[in-house]
Amino acid sequence: MFYIADLHLHSHYSRATSKDLNLETLYQWARIKGIHVVGTGDFTHPLWFKELKAKLEPDGTGLFRLKHPPQGDVPGFKCHDIDVRFCLTSEISSIYKYGDRVRKNHNCVYAPDFDTVARLNARLSQIGNLEADGRPILGLSARDLLEIVLETHEHAHLIPAHIWTPWFSMFGSKSGYDSVQECFRDLSSHIFALETGLSSDPEMIGG
Repeated sequence: MFYIADLHLHSHYSRATSKDLNLETLYQWARIKGIHVVGTGDFTHPLWFKELKAKLEPDGTGLFRLKHPPQGDVPGFKCHDIDVRFCLTSEISSIYKYGDRVRKNHNCVYAPDFDTVARLNARLSQIGNLEADGRPILGLSARDLLEIVLETHEHAHLIPAHIWTPWFSMFGSKSGYDSVQECFRDLSSHIFALETGLSSDPEMIGG
């Protein structure tokens, strides 16, 4: 099945985001842009997670739908005739020392259901403050974050975010690594996708 997805988003609980970033707005603009699957973003934030559980329901395919989607189109915009689905997602900022350098990596985490999110949040809340930002900053290596994600559910996974950004990315020149293997070490085989980011091109990865 072919579909268009945007799996790296945020809610209004993340810094420097619109106060209108809620599920209803994401649903409406996904229909305008022709996006079939949208990431929820920020499921690590307690208040946003509470809202996700209240407003979303599983559709039986591993994705979620709004219980009460907005009716009608956004004035002035033509919408595609699609029924938008949501995927449970969050971005986590890891700042830690490895080797002789301070590393700063952003990673997107995906969970198959609310129970998995609850278990993951319980683990991460012991490491840092999840209430401070929708994109929490944790003193946890990318490798150890991946290990925690894998332990929560066999279908939970992690994708390195905007990998070419100089700051806060896996390949960043300021605080990153030179390879997936160097970053994730013994768990690197579990990294099956990379987000190249808006400021780069997938072809930059090479063959």
